[in-house]
Amino acid sequence: MTGGMSPAFGVLVSGNGTNLQAILDAIHGGTLRARVACVISNRTDAMALERASRAGIPALAIRHQTFESREAFDRALVAALREHGVDWVVLAGFMRVLTPELLRAFPGRVVNIHPSLLPAFPGRDAQRQALEHGVKVTGCTVHFVDEGVDSGPIIAQRAVDVQPSDTLSTLSERIHAAEHEVFVGVLRDIADGRIAPSNTAQRPRG
Repeated sequence: MTGGMSPAFGVLVSGNGTNLQAILDAIHGGTLRARVACVISNRTDAMALERASRAGIPALAIRHQTFESREAFDRALVAALREHGVDWVVLAGFMRVLTPELLRAFPGRVVNIHPSLLPAFPGRDAQRQALEHGVKVTGCTVHFVDEGVDSGPIIAQRAVDVQPSDTLSTLSERIHAAEHEVFVGVLRDIADGRIAPSNTAQRPRG
């Protein structure tokens, strides 16, 4: 990315792509000065790919099952992201743990959205974990990605109250709404130069 130019985001997704849609809507509405250079999913049936295609964005399915290792899969991701001129990698519901192959290719420029107030409830099923633990407040976190699971430096968080009547569905719905706002806000700060690449996300863990 050169001075004054809008950053190119490469968005990695595994599912429905509601966060992707929020990003595309913000770009279309002029409130996010960036562009989505490509959308990549590890699932051929991800609704997110359809959302990308409708927006005229290259939509790529790269199935992780066809690679002999996580590293080989990540090398394929890196090749596709570089081919499309990506500056920042945005994980919007991407259900794969990244390896150093990808993190070193985009040092300090990989961000993720997670449906809990990290460090609480990392990994999968964060909303279910929150309900099972009986917490009164949960939420969502945008963070830089490092080599751990949901352990990188936190950029922004948004709290969501847990209601006594909440089900997994109702709680997830409210967290999703919060995610859309806070994620777009962080990407806006990145696009406007208020958030710089992390210099801590790529340190060896030990």
